[in-house]
Amino acid sequence: MDVSLTLWALTILGLCALVAADFFIGGRKPHEVSLKEAGVWTVVWVALAGLFGLGLLAFGGGGPAGEFFAGYITEKSLSVDNLFVFVLIMAKFAVPPVYQQRVLMVGVLIALVLRAVFIGAGAAIIANFSWVFYIFGAFLIWTAWKLIQEARADEEDEEFEENRFLKLVERRFPSTDRYHGTKLFIAENGRRLMTPMLIVMLAIGTTDVLFALDSIPAIFGLTQDPYIVFTANAFALMGLRQLYFLIGGLLKKLVHLSYGLSVILGFIGVKLVLHALHENGVGVPEISIPVSLGVICAVLVVTTVTSLRASAGLARAEAAEAAAGPATEAAGAVAAGKDERESARA
Repeated sequence: MDVSLTLWALTILGLCALVAADFFIGGRKPHEVSLKEAGVWTVVWVALAGLFGLGLLAFGGGGPAGEFFAGYITEKSLSVDNLFVFVLIMAKFAVPPVYQQRVLMVGVLIALVLRAVFIGAGAAIIANFSWVFYIFGAFLIWTAWKLIQEARADEEDEEFEENRFLKLVERRFPSTDRYHGTKLFIAENGRRLMTPMLIVMLAIGTTDVLFALDSIPAIFGLTQDPYIVFTANAFALMGLRQLYFLIGGLLKKLVHLSYGLSVILGFIGVKLVLHALHENGVGVPEISIPVSLGVICAVLVVTTVTSLRASAGLARAEAAEAAAGPATEAAGAVAAGKDERESARA
């Protein structure tokens, strides 16, 4: 797409207006987010992304619209994996439930700014070095294999480990050990101190950079248009806060999510390698956007269905084991009593 500076400016202003509306309507006053509120806002953000995609269809044609929807769905599915780490961060810093919405809102905005830098760098590299597609493709295939290995190992991270940036901030700037509402800094004994609220916001935003290392190459495998890459990331991230509260309890049930994400990343990695070969004159077929969109959607549906079935089966097995426990104990007690009576008669 040929996107003018005016359209870029209007798009960024529109996104800022949406974020402001989200904040003043639902996030200005700290409160615990209900499932109803999270569900309504999730639908709103998904609908806004859909309307934006339809706008691209009307003014840009089927190509850009298809790339946007494929990129948006991919980024949205990959962002669900972020939620696992967000849960760990909230637990690590003991964030009160009433402040979690504010933490996520600012943290996601920090993540969006950092991703914009990644996108700009990625677009510049791709424009000047076509061979970078080989690197992106190989990296995604390696990441997919790593996800499978981690899923098969069945190991879960029980505690969030702070990155180097956070450790540097905590060493250089004095901070308090408790929250002071939504304040980021307070004055105490003549000193200006950071609160845990600012630290956890930085943790959310900077940790997302690690996920951007695979999600940005993944979406560049679907489209090389920086405008579509940025808007797909923006809509996927800005609805992440509500998704955190909506499916927070369901995260543990998505037991096959890593397998699904590995298939998607591996598929896009292969697509990138084929694209690079095609660009260098090798007569290999390229994977079209409709095929990519179909594969991504199919993998997500299958992953969700199999995850929920596996979780339901595990829940039934645990319930049966729990029910069998008291019965076994009762039977053992009866047998022990019988043995004692027989011993007494003897």
